[in-house]
Amino acid sequence: MTRIVIKELIWNAYNVEHIKKHNVTVDEAEEVGKHFISHKKGKNGRYLAVGRSGSRLISLVVKRKKVGIYYLVTARDSSRKERREIYEKEKYNKEKI
Repeated sequence: MTRIVIKELIWNAYNVEHIKKHNVTVDEAEEVGKHFISHKKGKNGRYLAVGRSGSRLISLVVKRKKVGIYYLVTARDSSRKERREIYEKEKYNKEKI
């Protein structure tokens, strides 16, 4: 698995307006980007990162521009499958402690 570290998200008017359609704020996306729980490599050099903003699970689709700098393609509430994977991962991590 490719490890990604999101140090900065690139914002423009388009992606800010786009994530509003999914009821996600810039602050929520930034929080998830810095502290995501899981990520997967997708198509066209994109990555799906899933994490928490408060009690909400949010999925980010990002594309790498430079080391640590990613363009936010979209952000939305995580799907049922994505949430299940996160719950299992969190349960496993609690059991390890």
